[in-house]
Amino acid sequence: MTAPATETTATESRNHMSPLLEVNNLSTHIQISNGVVQAVDDVSFQLEAGETLGLVGESGCGKSMTGLSLMGLLPPGGALVGNSSVKLAGRELVGLPEGELRKIRGNEIAMVFQDPMSSLDPTKTIGYQVAEPVLLHRGCTKAEAMDRAAEVLGLVGLPHPKERLKDYPHQLSGGLRQRVMIAMALANEPKVLIADEPTTALDVTIQAQILTLLADLKDRLGMAMILITHDMGVVAGHADRINVMYAGRIAETTRTDTLFSAMRHPYTQGLLASIPRLAQDNTQRLYTVPGLPPDLSDPPAGCRFAARCAYATSQCRDEDPVLTGPEGHKFACWHPVNGPLDLTASTVAKPRDENAPEKAAPRPLLEVTDLVKEFPIGGGLFGRGRHVVHAVSGVSLSLGYGETFGLVGESGCGKTTLGRMIVGLDKPDVGRVTLEGQQVGSLRGRELRRHRRDLQMMFQDPYASLDPRMRVGAILREPLQVQGIGSAREQLDRAAELLAEVGLPKSALERFPHEFSGGQRQRIGLARALTLNPKVIVADEPVSALDVSIRAQVLNLMKRLQASHELSYVVISHDLAVVKYLADRIGVMYLGKMVEVGSGDDIYQRAAHPYTAGLLEAIPVPEPEAERSKRGGGIKGELPSPVAPPSGCRFRTRCPLAQERCAEEEPALRLFGTGHAAACHFPLQTPLSDAPVTVVTSSTETAPETAPEGAAGDEPAAV
Repeated sequence: MTAPATETTATESRNHMSPLLEVNNLSTHIQISNGVVQAVDDVSFQLEAGETLGLVGESGCGKSMTGLSLMGLLPPGGALVGNSSVKLAGRELVGLPEGELRKIRGNEIAMVFQDPMSSLDPTKTIGYQVAEPVLLHRGCTKAEAMDRAAEVLGLVGLPHPKERLKDYPHQLSGGLRQRVMIAMALANEPKVLIADEPTTALDVTIQAQILTLLADLKDRLGMAMILITHDMGVVAGHADRINVMYAGRIAETTRTDTLFSAMRHPYTQGLLASIPRLAQDNTQRLYTVPGLPPDLSDPPAGCRFAARCAYATSQCRDEDPVLTGPEGHKFACWHPVNGPLDLTASTVAKPRDENAPEKAAPRPLLEVTDLVKEFPIGGGLFGRGRHVVHAVSGVSLSLGYGETFGLVGESGCGKTTLGRMIVGLDKPDVGRVTLEGQQVGSLRGRELRRHRRDLQMMFQDPYASLDPRMRVGAILREPLQVQGIGSAREQLDRAAELLAEVGLPKSALERFPHEFSGGQRQRIGLARALTLNPKVIVADEPVSALDVSIRAQVLNLMKRLQASHELSYVVISHDLAVVKYLADRIGVMYLGKMVEVGSGDDIYQRAAHPYTAGLLEAIPVPEPEAERSKRGGGIKGELPSPVAPPSGCRFRTRCPLAQERCAEEEPALRLFGTGHAAACHFPLQTPLSDAPVTVVTSSTETAPETAPEGAAGDEPAAV
């Protein structure tokens, strides 16, 4: 007879030593108006001192609720049930009075919460908030607590910590706010740190810095850490062991290297297979895990993954598999797999054919020329002393028919502002946007309204951009009503047709946005953008808030709709792997400037700008050995203020190759290959010529006339 799920590694201590944290049979139920949500169901694991345990899985699988259960911070209606047990250093926490738990929380066990902006008190200084747990637990004076706050803020890498003690959260960037959250959790040097999605809202460069910081602090302070994330690349380089959670339960648990190379659960296999890779052939569809996780207020009988599993049989639907397997690698599956899916044919980029004939450059559909956008801030009487945010500074690009142009860069580099100017939501201060030869900015009234049909936008947050008081049918009909297209019946038919195209049932017409999952809302946002049959869609971070499995579904959908509707996309993202999969050409922006433009292979294999190379270095990849080898690499420091950008090259303050010339002279775009240009005085590749270029119009662009004869076909050499 197979051992029950509760008799797993959590009750067996390695080397016959008591673990620092021991969790057994943890079950958390949440009472709601129409039932009970079984958020965490019979979870058991243990954690040794100095060890990092990764908790991974899709949204709603119970990762965060497991962390909150350990802390005793359950939502209203939540309770631990059954034989739930949580022991910290041998002491049972379940059942302790609230007063005793408060002495432990923030002192012996602490948590870094997911969203620092909503977790930090906007009315209190960061110094007070970091000092508060020290005052509560150490019984020291306020001055001593503030000294400790400055010390720990310095420890987490906050610049000039003593001067920042009186700053408020809104005065800090996202990366610095996350450092403050970590400082609060570490102020009393806890034995266990729970980090709940500590890097989800951050750019890849800041994400890499935060993960390296957490790893260094864990080693320095001897803590144990639970790293909660849906990003498999994050745990690949920073976790010793991984628990894969699905529908409130542990589906698989083992060492990190084993999980990535020899996973046994089909869900783990599917999660890893659906991640876009930089080496992906973008002509192939991404692998997807079909469907959605089950409703935990009414979980299905048998294996909870059966409805989405390609290997499921009647046994899976009728019988609940237990967590079993050899010591050190346990999984709950009746039909286990043997390692990763073989996706060789669809994940290896095709080599470039150097002898292939050049195609004639297509006529551009959209041209953006020397766009400048500045936003005034502050200012005294009559505007004296007013400052401006230099959001976009002289950016040019072109977009062909049926082409996808990707825009990448850190938050605050001007990507979204550029996208809003392209669709006409913001008006440029200088420059022009031309669609099929017609300058959009010169249009007025009815002519402008007609042109708006051809330029549509998918917004970053579909929940915020869809009117919560309108049903989906009304949301999709609205642009048709504004443009005066069709009767009410025809508009409704068009809305149903659009829902079918994005994979949603007709019944969705009568539902409100809050009744859908994040992936479904993103599909509605795409349907809304398609309503008027546009020629160009600007997609602003279309998958950044989605789980990896849902992300793959939406990316495949965007590719299919582009082909069927002859769409051109401008895709904005900070994820280079996503952009490389979708885009024909990629533009890299930094602090309002376009610093490099090229094909996906140019950017990935032959990056010329140090910033581009730094972005690539910072991308977390689901390969443990590769992730561990690059710890501490990538771009350092914070993005400078766009109110006062650095002189000369704006990247020079963070560039490892910067010299005096970089501060004195702004670099111009130079060609490094066919359709590949970068603006750098000391590039990583050899330019074809020192002659500047203004717009790299397409992947068939040739070198300027001043380039050496025959240079346009030469492969750039490494410096």
